[in-house]
Amino acid sequence: MTTERTEDYLKVIEKVIERKGYAQVKDVSRELELSSPSVTGMFKKLTKMGYINYEKYGGVTLTPEGEKIAKCTMEKHSVIRDFLLILGLSEEIADHDACKIEHVLTTETFETLTKFVEFMNMREEWPYWLDHFNHYCETGEYINCTPAAKDTCPVHGKKNTQV
Repeated sequence: MTTERTEDYLKVIEKVIERKGYAQVKDVSRELELSSPSVTGMFKKLTKMGYINYEKYGGVTLTPEGEKIAKCTMEKHSVIRDFLLILGLSEEIADHDACKIEHVLTTETFETLTKFVEFMNMREEWPYWLDHFNHYCETGEYINCTPAAKDTCPVHGKKNTQV
């Protein structure tokens, strides 16, 4: 079992490698806003754990196991972030909270969130009930509206008259 810290390091290493082809202590240090000696110490631990290949003063690469963990953590982050954006949160908050949540989800919850995000992305039209949810978040007012009554809906009716 990996720790949140381990997953964050592996995720950052993977992102840096994707961006520039290799990663070094200074890259990870900059991304995580940590000192170089702290990153070097963690690199030694990650090497012992079998997650990275590290040469002092050189680059770092992920082992197959390290890459698997990094990609899984990145996928979780992406799905959670997309879910939070669907709920109407700002990109900054969604990104920040996804970083925290990605480490604690059960497999079952992650699979269900993934299916929900996929389902929402397959839809051609944004679900009317999500507009009602956003209205409720903003005003505290619950709107009991059906698709058939959409034209008289206080949320959708207003949109239709403004067009």
